[in-house]
Amino acid sequence: MEKSEKNKELISSEMKEKGKLSYDCDSCEKVFSLKCNLNSHKRIHTGEKPYHCDICGKSFSENRASTRHKRIHTGEKSHHCDICGKSFSQSIHLTRHRHIRKGDKPYHCGICGISFSQSDDLKRHKRIHTGERPYHCVICGEKPHHCDICGKSFSERNNLAAHIRIHTGGKLYHCDICGKSFTQNSALTTHKHIHTGEKLFYCDICGKSFSQNIHLTGHKLIHTGERLYHCDICGKSFYENSSFIIHKRIHTGETPYHCEICGKSFYQNSDLTKHIRIHAGEKPNHCDICGKSFSENSALAIHKRIHTGEKPYQCDICGKSFSNSSHLSTHKYIHTGEKPYHCDFCSKSFSDNSNFTKHIRLHTGEKPYHCDICERQYHCDICGKSFIQQSAVSIHKRTHTGEKPYHCDVCSKSFSQSTDFKRHKHIQTGKKGKG
Repeated sequence: MEKSEKNKELISSEMKEKGKLSYDCDSCEKVFSLKCNLNSHKRIHTGEKPYHCDICGKSFSENRASTRHKRIHTGEKSHHCDICGKSFSQSIHLTRHRHIRKGDKPYHCGICGISFSQSDDLKRHKRIHTGERPYHCVICGEKPHHCDICGKSFSERNNLAAHIRIHTGGKLYHCDICGKSFTQNSALTTHKHIHTGEKLFYCDICGKSFSQNIHLTGHKLIHTGERLYHCDICGKSFYENSSFIIHKRIHTGETPYHCEICGKSFYQNSDLTKHIRIHAGEKPNHCDICGKSFSENSALAIHKRIHTGEKPYQCDICGKSFSNSSHLSTHKYIHTGEKPYHCDFCSKSFSDNSNFTKHIRLHTGEKPYHCDICERQYHCDICGKSFIQQSAVSIHKRTHTGEKPYHCDVCSKSFSQSTDFKRHKHIQTGKKGKG
């Protein structure tokens, strides 16, 4: 007798000893105490789905699954979180949400000890150890659902349907706040956290929270110091694969995100989003100290350090501190002597990308800063002189107005340019040293 038949007989005899009726599935080794549960189970083998959604036509093998599905259309969410008030259409989703909020991970892997907040995650994880691949085609033993466009295969039809939308551009799920569309409902749910500010995933080491679990996973590598992704061109390492992919575009020159207004291209989508705000004139981030506005929240955070004097980025070689991490990175080139930006016109090299960009304009003659009113290049309206940079116009005009906004608090001397002022301060501090 086969092992499955022995298991079935053992379960049946145990149920009879307890005075319970047993109903056996004749297709597999499962045994049920209720006939209705056996009937529902048999539909897995027959593929029968007698319960239909009268709104979208989707079919289900169980009535309760059909009832849960209909809540997607009605928007009914009868299960509420008593901590944050968030509502869910299914009790299992509320249970998962509570685990995430509390940081509970009640499901433990008995092999490696890793813990999970959801039982499904633990099941999937265990397959890494067992090598189990439970989704097989009954005919060929392979993944039966194939994409006709790229040939990729899937074990489940719904995963194939979601994949095909990548090719067709079909984005069925729309954000009712900003209008952005997505190919999968899970991606829409994750996106909405941006608007609500909800961050359900907490780091149990430092307490920092994240809107996406993948970001928490990447963040935890900072604590362990583990960098899994290495660039074979320059040797730089990264905590997250997404950062590694973006980095590689620096070497390849690939800029897949294009501005439809001016044609400028970018390495990553977030940079394009920030850039578009320049055209729109949108500056939603305001400094509560001086009122200055910025198109990016990160730019506002850096700006505020001017008021606070905060310089959180310190050079581990000379101890000099900076308010901006990019300034620290550029500063370190002084110690290493590295100049990664090379001019193709004259072979001159630069350690700073901004200086490199300014230098290129000397060769091309490009003057990219234009007046929004008269559409001409930036020029002095007193003498007509033109400049490559907008800031240079403001500095130049001080020769006409006599304005000297930089004041020395030692000797009360004033200067029209910050560079002259800094040079003067070095002289003053040198005098003090000699004295």
